[in-house]
Amino acid sequence: MGEITKVYKQSVGAMRFIGKKYGNDDRVDGSFGAKWGEWFENNWFEALERQSNGQLKEIYEDGDAYIGLMREKDGVFDYWIGMFAPQNATVPQGFEHVDFPQGELGVCWVYGKEWEVYAQEGPCGERLEKEGYDVNTDWCFERYVCPRFTTPDEQGNVVLDICFYIK
Repeated sequence: MGEITKVYKQSVGAMRFIGKKYGNDDRVDGSFGAKWGEWFENNWFEALERQSNGQLKEIYEDGDAYIGLMREKDGVFDYWIGMFAPQNATVPQGFEHVDFPQGELGVCWVYGKEWEVYAQEGPCGERLEKEGYDVNTDWCFERYVCPRFTTPDEQGNVVLDICFYIK
């Protein structure tokens, strides 16, 4: 299991998540890794980056990260892959969107081997609450920030951000 090495609050403006939605039936061997592979094969991230006209970092500090957005509502689990964009961004054909208001994120950095950092939403939510944050569990997301996720350190470890909106 990955280790939570950093916990902090981050302010974000109103933003639009643009991506594609998947469900449990889309898992292969229990994960959405094949869907991520499809995203890279089809250059869908590049399409979203072009759509945002270089404004990704203006949304918030880590605005250019790839996102795995999650929620469970009425017993149905949704997993979205995509990126945040400015709140008024046009949604390209073939993609869907979710709008989020301005707010505060509770962010946890999960450190470990790549296979250790996934599925840590529960421990991260608990840690944020232990730190005194009121966690909104409607949505949470994995944030794949370059280079802390994409370039392993000398021990072969990466950092995956797990984020929740906090009240």
